[in-house]
Amino acid sequence: MEHPLNLLFEDQNIIRKIQRRLPYLFQLAEVESSRAGKTGMEAGSVREKIIIALLIYKFGEENVDTNLPITNPEADVILFNLPISIKTISGNKLSGIKLIWTVDPQKAKEFQQNYYPSCDIILVQINWGHNGGLFHIPLDNQIAIFKELGKENYIKLPKPGTNPRGIELSLNAMNKLINRNGSKYIPIEWKKHEIKINPYKRWVELWKED
Repeated sequence: MEHPLNLLFEDQNIIRKIQRRLPYLFQLAEVESSRAGKTGMEAGSVREKIIIALLIYKFGEENVDTNLPITNPEADVILFNLPISIKTISGNKLSGIKLIWTVDPQKAKEFQQNYYPSCDIILVQINWGHNGGLFHIPLDNQIAIFKELGKENYIKLPKPGTNPRGIELSLNAMNKLINRNGSKYIPIEWKKHEIKINPYKRWVELWKED
């Protein structure tokens, strides 16, 4: 059975809409999540909602389950009963992609020992002023590369003595995943728009209601 995400990456109308709208929507997310010119961590949650909204737009609300606990280790959304993880990365290199966020070295080691790929990945590479893209990395490809490299080379643990920001997918693994047959890619030119927005206006209007 064909994975439903293939339909997203093969629909030319959707591809054009993603290429045109995603940079604008992600820029809105950054503006709304900024204070004193710095983008806050909450931008990541808003980006995730934007991608989930794309799935709802394409496949219908009845086929997209967003009722997952926030503590779920990998899946962010369920599409036609298939779990999907949504990840974003900024810059021109696909390095630093987090599998989980943890500051506990022991938990990091336990995660590496117990980890096994469990869901498809939608990855957004944000690269303002340059090219990036939207990727679909199927679960089958993850399992194949995981077995090929082994968990020690597939997963990058934080260096001892550093301030750990999470457990990452190794750059070698990532390059193999995106270039493997079956992985999908939509190129995106990350142009910024002139946006004037007051992030408090919507909430002020709601306070005005009876």
